[in-house]
Amino acid sequence: MGSANKSSTARKARIEEMRRAEQSRERRNRILVIAASVVVVCGLVGGGVVLVRSQSGDGGSDTAASDSSAKGKFVTGEDGVKTWQGKLARNHVTKDVKYASEPPVGGDHNQAWMNCNGDVYTKQLDNTNAVHSLEHGAVWVTYNADAKKADIDALAAKVKKTPYTLMSPMDDQKDPIMLSAWGHQRTVKSASDPDVDKFFEKFVQGEQTPEPGAACTNGLSQ
Repeated sequence: MGSANKSSTARKARIEEMRRAEQSRERRNRILVIAASVVVVCGLVGGGVVLVRSQSGDGGSDTAASDSSAKGKFVTGEDGVKTWQGKLARNHVTKDVKYASEPPVGGDHNQAWMNCNGDVYTKQLDNTNAVHSLEHGAVWVTYNADAKKADIDALAAKVKKTPYTLMSPMDDQKDPIMLSAWGHQRTVKSASDPDVDKFFEKFVQGEQTPEPGAACTNGLSQ
């Protein structure tokens, strides 16, 4: 019990630290936006237009990769967690991406992320936006029509009180309830399955996060 409490306390402290980093990042972004606006105005006055394009990750593209996750495969560990073995691209794209798994666990994605500050969505999400949330260290809970309402309600309650998580239906996934993080995924039997807490504990802002502390607010919302 003592060990579990210490682990929970450490996770809460880590999330609070990430929140502070996120707030600082947002302040810096506002300053950059203001500065960029000044540059654009000056350029217009001088008769020119300055185009500023910002991209994160491995680069940018205005076309979708044919399959940003195809170079690799899942390997299932003894704990039941599947880990993607291979490179997951991180380019910003504006078109649909064909992912190697459903739900996807990473790859090229839209530059706009889904809000993942304990957000519960009732409609299926665009994968390219949800994958961006995973890049920011979120855990994505998904379910299909075979999931029990009691489990859906219980998981929604857990997500709502956990920063850096989001939840949505996923019609095409093979199992009733699945948990996904960047490069990692598992199936759970129910909301009371102890593996739910284990997955949250390990992967909410976990070591797999490509952009720790990046925003899970000020993104898209249904």
